[in-house]
Amino acid sequence: MWWFGMPAILKGWVDRVFAYGFAYGVGTHGGERWGDRYGEGTLSGRRAMLSVTIGGRAPHYGERGVNGRLDDLLWPIQHGMLFYPGMQILPPFAVYQSDRLTEAEWPAVAEAYRRRIAGLFSDRPIAYRTQNGGHYDGQQVLKPGLGLGESGARIHLVQPGDPKEVLDGNGPDSTAATREMAACPDS
Repeated sequence: MWWFGMPAILKGWVDRVFAYGFAYGVGTHGGERWGDRYGEGTLSGRRAMLSVTIGGRAPHYGERGVNGRLDDLLWPIQHGMLFYPGMQILPPFAVYQSDRLTEAEWPAVAEAYRRRIAGLFSDRPIAYRTQNGGHYDGQQVLKPGLGLGESGARIHLVQPGDPKEVLDGNGPDSTAATREMAACPDS
């Protein structure tokens, strides 16, 4: 992370590549449907995992840490840039105090990263709610009774007991599907 976000050169790449007609502005727009986004879209079926090096300590990025939860800091990237065009997002791989690791500590980090890469196509993705799966109303506001007990961005994660999401078949694979995600574990 660079000043709580991605480096400017990477943001510039996203701005140029994730263009209208590719990453957004696709699918049927009308009525209560706002196109294919947030779980549907041109990049659906693909997976992404952020690998983040951080100078601070892990507790700084926890529930009550001074910098805020890492999931909240990565929300604009994970949910807004990667989930928006349809990718499934895996929990990030974070290396804390990366600028202070000794040569002896790096092999353990490398092995942990190898394990995460090995699970890239089998590990459970973050359980973000899809836009068109039935959890949001016609104004794209989370329906009453969903997200209870959570606040902030966490209300947009599928919770235990939530109804299954039903995609209407207007997405890129044009077949109706039911989507049930396991609730996201606390990180």
